[in-house]
Amino acid sequence: MDFLKELEGKRVHDPFAANMATKPTAKRIWVLGPIIVGAGPSGLAVAACLKEKGIPSLILERANCIASLWQLKTYDRLRLHLPKKFCELILMPFPSDFPTYPTKQQFVGYLNAYAENFDLKPAFNRTVVSARYDSRCEHWFVNTLGLKNEETEYVCQWLIVATGENAEEVVPQFEGVSEFGGPIVHTSSYKSGELFRGKKVLVVGSGNSGMEVSLDLCNYNARPSLVVKDSVHILPQEILGISTFGLSMWLLKWLPMRFVDHLLLLVARFMLGDTARFGIYRPERGPLELKSMTGKTPVLDIGTLAKIKTGHIKVCKAVKQLKHQAVEFIDGRVENFDAIIYATGYRSNVMSWLKETSMFSEKDGLPRKPFPNGWKGECGLYSVGFTQRGLLGASLDARRIAEDIEHSWKAEATHFMAFTTCALPPPPPPQPAASIN
Repeated sequence: MDFLKELEGKRVHDPFAANMATKPTAKRIWVLGPIIVGAGPSGLAVAACLKEKGIPSLILERANCIASLWQLKTYDRLRLHLPKKFCELILMPFPSDFPTYPTKQQFVGYLNAYAENFDLKPAFNRTVVSARYDSRCEHWFVNTLGLKNEETEYVCQWLIVATGENAEEVVPQFEGVSEFGGPIVHTSSYKSGELFRGKKVLVVGSGNSGMEVSLDLCNYNARPSLVVKDSVHILPQEILGISTFGLSMWLLKWLPMRFVDHLLLLVARFMLGDTARFGIYRPERGPLELKSMTGKTPVLDIGTLAKIKTGHIKVCKAVKQLKHQAVEFIDGRVENFDAIIYATGYRSNVMSWLKETSMFSEKDGLPRKPFPNGWKGECGLYSVGFTQRGLLGASLDARRIAEDIEHSWKAEATHFMAFTTCALPPPPPPQPAASIN
């Protein structure tokens, strides 16, 4: 076929492809079906939806396990912040005997059972370093590195980006970091407060992780201080025994968002008091409106605010610079600390490997189109797990992606087989059978 000759000619003049061709460890693998980059909950969900429709897929995962963020980069006391019915993956509910807010260990066990139930077997230790679309042959070329830097190039018709919003840590760059002298870790490396007993610890970041890590430090008799740089909404996790999130979703079926926000803030003021008294100021927009517009999640309090009220957790202004065993804040105050924990979150890393800019924003690595339209790009490119709406949003995207691919699966699979057949050398001619005398 002419386009194959054009493809090979183009690859001869492609420096990256030429480099791949000169290395003996490089190999090419044709994939009949979509490639899914990322074996987190979102990647598993879309693979299960595809399998339900009889469509095979290949999951590429840079770590050595599924859900590596949950298994390798979360603290021990972590529980789901939302009730389990809002966090289960599509096609398989949580076990009925699980508590309302499953533990980290229970959630990981559920994900392992999910992968086993749908016979999902990701290719582990495959770091995607480049994914590009070739318009001449209408295929994606996905290049990976293995544990020993062995290179593999996968070729597919559809590419599903499932690396999510939390692919790499956000680490602030403060002046004087090299002078501090004590341990400075991101929450991705924090397991419990055991190593910080009796120490003064500064927690930088006031989201759900920062609040919970501060509470955990208190439980180990550490002396935490919490940096609250920006305004933040704090809501009770439950209202009269009902999940605040679940109640909000129910009210939104009948009432305008701003009215529901007003109700939530009234209840929060009654149950938690005025957080501004402790240096925690609320944004001008309501919690649901702010989440919808910016993706910023309100904090669901599980006891941290009570420790702030009693003085066990101090609230600090933004950090100006670090000094030897001390931190200077923007209000001019200087205070000594033994350790610093960054609870500064994560971000997408899509733009570091996907050689395409029309679907994803170069600014934040999220789809340019807002929810619910960010799941589909062009040329067989899809995304799942970038909705800023948790696993509910991921499940919705997973179903849409599987349905969309199903429409063209038979025709495209036939085209793919023709493509690979032409790309492979012809079989040797049959040999005449030996005569038997």
